Amino acid sequence: MRTRRGLPAAKAYVRSAPGTYVWLLILFLTTVALHHMSPQFEQHFLRHRSTNLRELSNDPVRVLFSSAMWIDSGHWLPYAVLYTVFHAQAERWLGTLRWLLVCATAHVLATLISEGALLWAIQRHVVPESAVNTLDVGVSYALAGVMGVLTYRIAPPWRYLYLAAVLVFYAVSLVTGRTFTDLGHFTAVLIGLGCCPPARGRGEPWNPQQALSALRR
Repeated sequence: MRTRRGLPAAKAYVRSAPGTYVWLLILFLTTVALHHMSPQFEQHFLRHRSTNLRELSNDPVRVLFSSAMWIDSGHWLPYAVLYTVFHAQAERWLGTLRWLLVCATAHVLATLISEGALLWAIQRHVVPESAVNTLDVGVSYALAGVMGVLTYRIAPPWRYLYLAAVLVFYAVSLVTGRTFTDLGHFTAVLIGLGCCPPARGRGEPWNPQQALSALRR
């Protein structure tokens, strides 16, 4: 009986966030495709769809789009969970167009800022020149940006606890890893926080305490 009730609810949830689950479907198909490639060809294939400095200088629009359609780790299921927890919630709250705007803004700006920092490091011989071909594909900048904008979805004081947790998580990665992708993730969170205008007028913030009280009844 619970399964029969749960399936319609799950279908309704998926339909309420079409952009999230279409994107997840694309990622599933591209991940399956990667698993059928040899390791050598996979690296070559992804490098040409990467937002590294060489590809950005040749065809920035193409690689900014194509890089968001692949997962270099080859593990799709963790992203299915993260998309459901964060992207689907943001899309349901903001609407598909505003959600896409936040995703695109975080993905593009964080990529350009992090790759700009890498170029600066190459020019000062901090990292080798071969770093212009560094593999950089994936959806994590858009995810970090959405995590940032979801701050406005939560009512105070829970909002500040959530924001502190997100900032600490990415700040620790930045301090310990100190890679250009760590910088990109932290930047994407800040960009998401800067996307306050799309979040205006989207209803009352979600109060976790009220939600827990309703479940206990």
